[in-house]
Amino acid sequence: MVTGSSRGIGREIALRLAKDGWRVAAHYSANEGEALETQRMLGKRASGLYRADLADPTSASKLFKAVASDGELHALVNNAGVYMPLDFVGSGEAALAANLNRTFAVNFESPVLLARAACRHFGTRGGKILNVCSRVGFKGEAGAALYAASKAALINLTRSLAVELAPKKIGVFGIAPGWVETAMARSGMDERKEEILSSIPAGRVASPGDCAAAAAFLLSEDAAYLTGVVIDVNGASYFH
Repeated sequence: MVTGSSRGIGREIALRLAKDGWRVAAHYSANEGEALETQRMLGKRASGLYRADLADPTSASKLFKAVASDGELHALVNNAGVYMPLDFVGSGEAALAANLNRTFAVNFESPVLLARAACRHFGTRGGKILNVCSRVGFKGEAGAALYAASKAALINLTRSLAVELAPKKIGVFGIAPGWVETAMARSGMDERKEEILSSIPAGRVASPGDCAAAAAFLLSEDAAYLTGVVIDVNGASYFH
């Protein structure tokens, strides 16, 4: 199951996993047209298409039940996320509250609930959970304090659950992309392209495929002993 797989990183992860032999349950929030295109691209490897607005964390359990009712689940990819820049001091109280609630609901609370449901579903046979985090969860970023905080929370959830769940044969890991060529990031990149590229020794931003390759490796048996790791996908632009 890949959340937020109607486009961008989520779609590429879904397609890469299908190529590697997985059957993929695709999730989307609002863009049905793009989601249907993902399903079409998955072809016979699509196990279903599911809609849920993860800004309402109560929908997470309903989503998981719907997916699990259609077949046994072996891996969960928490990819769905929102990025909403915010002037932390200058914004109004209502804008701050709305940003805080939506950012943490989608980026942290829903992944928590989905991970919990997945662990219960996996039972004694074990399984895998991959969280799509972000470089800013380690580095921080001006104008995106709440987003960075939500991703830092997701990173440390990943590490803590890896320790707790290793005896249950459940692997938990993540990827932490820097700048990626996606619709969600494009407006920010277009305004700062020269500055961004100068900060990346590799000379380019990541593609969704770069992220999907790292995710596919972590979900493969080749990474069976790597639980708890969060792989940086940032072209050597940041180390921690």
